[in-house]
Amino acid sequence: MAGRVVLLCGLAGAGKTTVAKTIDGVRMSPDEWMRVLGVSLWDPSMRERIEALQWSLTQELAARGETVVVEWGVWSRRERDEVREWCRANDVAVELRYLDVPFDELVRRLELRNAQPGEVTIAPEVLRYWTTIFEAPTPEEMALFDSNE
Repeated sequence: MAGRVVLLCGLAGAGKTTVAKTIDGVRMSPDEWMRVLGVSLWDPSMRERIEALQWSLTQELAARGETVVVEWGVWSRRERDEVREWCRANDVAVELRYLDVPFDELVRRLELRNAQPGEVTIAPEVLRYWTTIFEAPTPEEMALFDSNE
C-alpha cells in the first residue's frame, strides 16, 4: 500500500489532538492552521478552505507513502465515506479512530481548555447542539476501515 490516513473522529474535547500527537505522521489540524493565520476558529468559510487544502495535501502525502493524521473530527458518515473511498481507490490504508467520550466529560475537558489563555471558548450549549448533528460511526461502519494494529 502507498501510505496511511488516520481519521480521528470525535466532538470537541474528545482528545483528537492528544491522540494525533502520539501517532507518527503528518498532522492535519485546521484549528492550528487557523490560529497561525490569525483567523477566527468560528469562520466556517475559512475552515472549509483550510480543510480542502489539507485534504489535497493529505492525498498527495498518502500517495507518496506517508502517514497522515486528520484531526477534522469527521462528524458525518458522508465525509468518512469519501475519505475511505478515495483511499481504497488509491491503495492507501485508512483507519478510523472514534473517540467516544461521555458528554459530561467533554464539558469538563472544555471547561479546562476554555480557561487557558488564547483558547476559544466553547459553551456547553454549543457542545449540546453539536451532539445533535454529529453522526457517530456504527460498528458496521468501523468494520469498513483498516485496523490500527
